Amino acid sequence: MTTAPPTGDLTAGAERTGPGPRDDAGPARRHRHRLLILLTASALLLVVAVLSVMIGARAIAPGTVWDALLHFDDSDEHVMVRELRVPRTVIGLVTGAALGLSGALIQAFTRNPLADPGILGVNAGASLAVTFAVAVLGYTAAGQFIWFALGGAFGLTVLVYALGSIGADRGTPVKLTLAGVAFTAVCGGFTSAMALKSTTTFDVMRFWGVGSIGGRSLDILPVALPLIGAGLLLGLLSAGSLNALALGDDIARSLGTRLAVTRVAVILAVTLLAGTAVAIAGPISFVGLMVPHIVRWFVGPDQRWILPVTVIVAPAFLLVADIIGRVVLPSGELRVGLVTALVGAPVLVALVRRRKVSTL
Repeated sequence: MTTAPPTGDLTAGAERTGPGPRDDAGPARRHRHRLLILLTASALLLVVAVLSVMIGARAIAPGTVWDALLHFDDSDEHVMVRELRVPRTVIGLVTGAALGLSGALIQAFTRNPLADPGILGVNAGASLAVTFAVAVLGYTAAGQFIWFALGGAFGLTVLVYALGSIGADRGTPVKLTLAGVAFTAVCGGFTSAMALKSTTTFDVMRFWGVGSIGGRSLDILPVALPLIGAGLLLGLLSAGSLNALALGDDIARSLGTRLAVTRVAVILAVTLLAGTAVAIAGPISFVGLMVPHIVRWFVGPDQRWILPVTVIVAPAFLLVADIIGRVVLPSGELRVGLVTALVGAPVLVALVRRRKVSTL
């Protein structure tokens, strides 16, 4: 007698191409393997966060960092730690987690392994709104951008979803992707036109548009953290539904998945995560595209493991890229958005050239 596939673990029978557990391994062995990966990723993130505070154009000893955190004085090194590197590291942790999870959600939602948050127009809407705030209203601080970025991201995502939902097969991944690409192109044209119209706007946008976690104040976090926290919660709670959605709409519906609720929850989570991250640090590429790929290669196609591991690995990757940007040039630094692109592009090419990409 044939039975429907269980919803508890949808990884059985999935094609494995990476170093993760074999599919014929027992559930207990798969669970131990994934738990080990989660713990290893957490330890790696802790190490990278410490290195982010220590390493830069001027290296600071661990003892000095510890004294700066617990026994602050007015020395140059203490000021550098407390006022520059700690805020930079915290911003990297927050934005990295938001970018990584939003990318993993979009890839699972659209069933497209090469998708990223920009595929639904989230980044384009946020960039257009921020450019409007700078060009028309004269805002120049990142703390003033956040509501414009969120409003632009949410507004364009709603338009994309409304356009992609027209017709009998409402809200299919292909239609949403096409609508997102179309609106992204339109918004990109308007954004460039406004940025080029004013020298002041161009000067602000050419730095913000590259993407950077340096020079950001922690004053933005009281507003940003609740928004990102809500996005993280929505995204992680959608893991089970995304597992069912990977089997196709009809099977997911037969398993009791409420497709409309899942789609709205995922779109809202991506909007909160990507929109807030763009407002804080600018549009940083490849984090949401590459990290879920790598995580999926190790833990398999189960979204209940992909999503939390991505939340840990993505900020570690972003902080490593930021550290490289600080030390790679003899003078000055390379902004993290450029480093992620330089590192991410060849890695993405290698992933695409593999005979079999990781299963969604």
